[in-house]
Amino acid sequence: MKTDRSTEMFRVASQYMPGGVNSPVRAFKAVGGNPIFIKEAHGAKVIDVDGNAYIDYVGSWGPLILGHSHPQVVEAVCSMASRGTSFGAPCEAEIELASLICAAIPSMEMVRMVNSGTEAAMSAVRLARAYTGRDKIVKFEGCYHGHADSFLIKAGSGLLTSGVPTSPGVPASIGELTLIATYNDLESVIELFNEYGKEIAAVIVEPAAGNMGLVIPDYEFLDGLRQLTLKNGSLLIFDEVITGFRACYGGFQNIVGIRPDLTILGKIIGGGLPVGAYGGSREIMQRVSPQGDVYQAGTLSGNPLAMIAGVETLKILADDDWYDRLEVLTYYLTGKLKTIFENHGLLYEINRLASMFTVFFTEELVENYTAVLSCDTQKYGAFHQALLNEGVYFPPAQFETGFISCAHDMEDVNETAEAVDRALSIIQG
Repeated sequence: MKTDRSTEMFRVASQYMPGGVNSPVRAFKAVGGNPIFIKEAHGAKVIDVDGNAYIDYVGSWGPLILGHSHPQVVEAVCSMASRGTSFGAPCEAEIELASLICAAIPSMEMVRMVNSGTEAAMSAVRLARAYTGRDKIVKFEGCYHGHADSFLIKAGSGLLTSGVPTSPGVPASIGELTLIATYNDLESVIELFNEYGKEIAAVIVEPAAGNMGLVIPDYEFLDGLRQLTLKNGSLLIFDEVITGFRACYGGFQNIVGIRPDLTILGKIIGGGLPVGAYGGSREIMQRVSPQGDVYQAGTLSGNPLAMIAGVETLKILADDDWYDRLEVLTYYLTGKLKTIFENHGLLYEINRLASMFTVFFTEELVENYTAVLSCDTQKYGAFHQALLNEGVYFPPAQFETGFISCAHDMEDVNETAEAVDRALSIIQG
């Protein structure tokens, strides 16, 4: 497989952008080699600038649940673009998307659109602090809520990949307001509340962690967070940027039957365009300006292109049995992969939830951050490179989640399984 043009583009890009990319994990530092530059994408496949096609399990890191370039979404975006790309004023598509979200997620009686998951998380925490009159927040090791200062303490995703426990530039005074607990360990949260209960504004958590690879929650852990926050007058924030409309039509909270105070969304609700949102009860959300005193604004918030892409995506997801189909495909793929790894003498863990999965290069049961850190990242890097040469694009980092889209089919899954078998034979020599 030749990647000469990608290599040259990366060389030029590195002269103008830090690391040659606009988001760290894309640089392939975690897996070695140079990143591939994508020219176009359709359905379940991406095609790089050298003409190589890959079965794609990254899906733009989750938003493209319908697959790339879905005709209905593309048509809606083009139609809207012909009438204007940004108004800086209200538009009808905002109302339609907001109403679809609020109908699908009962805890979100009101919603504010923003431009990214980071912006949504930052705004939700500010709102929680204002509503409770408290300053501290609790987050969990390995959970990533964007790159705002408050969250870059033992964060997952790109920071976990690069081995950086936090980021320079975050003032110590802000770090002191972020308390760290262990995911799936309710006792670690109880200990924090015993010491700081009256100072904790909110607990923020990915209900199913997707930024240290996929880690499945203990439902009793999530319910315990709900009871603990209610008892102590703190808010519970579910970061459903990844799980929102991915695990089911609505939020993962619909599956577990837990109603958080605030919810953060992104990815799928923008249909592949930049978007974020946060929302909750009418009482809490009425504190947001201009109705209330908690200030938050954005020139491109509610951008008409992102809004109409989200509307079309949610309409498609609501009108068919896509979620059952996605779950069957994911179950089939991960089952085949488990068998192939075992045939190669590798008893690695594969976590699966709905249309999400992660192959962890460790034989430990992966239920928390500590287990994630036991992975053999060098071997995953070799595996990723070998798999790429076989025409399959897995996440270019061990600590990321893979996604199946509505565009994948059994042929893609079977081709992927065969490619994994060949890739393992290559790296094991």
